[in-house]
Amino acid sequence: MDDAAHAESLDHEVYRAPLAVQPDFEYRNTPDNFRRTYLGSRKLPDQIKVWRVQKSRKGNVIARGADFEGSPDAEILALGLNRAKDYGDAGISRHGNVLQWGYGDSPSQMSEAGRRLFVNCVHYIRRFDGRTPLVRREVEGRLCALRWAPAQKGATQPKLVFIGSYAEDVMKRYRGRLDELNDYYVKNVELLYWDEGYRVDDDLKSLGIESNRQVETLERLFKLQKDPAHQEIARRLLDRYTDGRITFDFQNGRDRVYFTDFGGYKFKVVPEGYLTIPAARR
Repeated sequence: MDDAAHAESLDHEVYRAPLAVQPDFEYRNTPDNFRRTYLGSRKLPDQIKVWRVQKSRKGNVIARGADFEGSPDAEILALGLNRAKDYGDAGISRHGNVLQWGYGDSPSQMSEAGRRLFVNCVHYIRRFDGRTPLVRREVEGRLCALRWAPAQKGATQPKLVFIGSYAEDVMKRYRGRLDELNDYYVKNVELLYWDEGYRVDDDLKSLGIESNRQVETLERLFKLQKDPAHQEIARRLLDRYTDGRITFDFQNGRDRVYFTDFGGYKFKVVPEGYLTIPAARR
């Protein structure tokens, strides 16, 4: 990661309290890796607006941003400018009670805005003392499949990044036709899951369900398992997407159900009261 952060998403409270953070903005050439991994519909400009966090461009660590915020206890606080990883990767983030500060310089080598943000992030993370992360990373998120796709356009042989990422039988089916494989995953992104590699859920497709990560999907599967004509497939899908413990009344706890890619492509339940953020300590 470079010495700077993106000049976007500066509306989080860590930029306001307890210290006001006022970055000095500048423009830098858009890294080539950003163009390869950017998933937005608009074209990236030739230069990207950033602000310098510290002096050094070495020794910094960035966290993968794809699907990072899929867990309700995770948030990206600053996107890091980098020249090797993906557009949207996190320079500063929070997961449960863990603060990831990816910049390696000491405060004496930070910009004034960087020092103030560091103080604010430490102040902010104290509020989550004892709230350990809800999800541990088990597999890659679905967006990783899409980020690799642009780099593979026109390829006839898989690069090393594909090995172990797509199920072996899927790779054989598309051998020599990786453009079609990329398009297949892009088209079916809402139905991707992980089983020895990325797969598209044809079971859900057969039921006319368009996404495996919506709470409505889980509700429908619970209803279908009471239907003799669909019991078998519904139970197979519930085994695939739950750990068997989601049995409470949706009317009373629906807002606490979430889906996580990183946590194994499962529906999970937030413990009651977990997401109530404590007031700032003084």
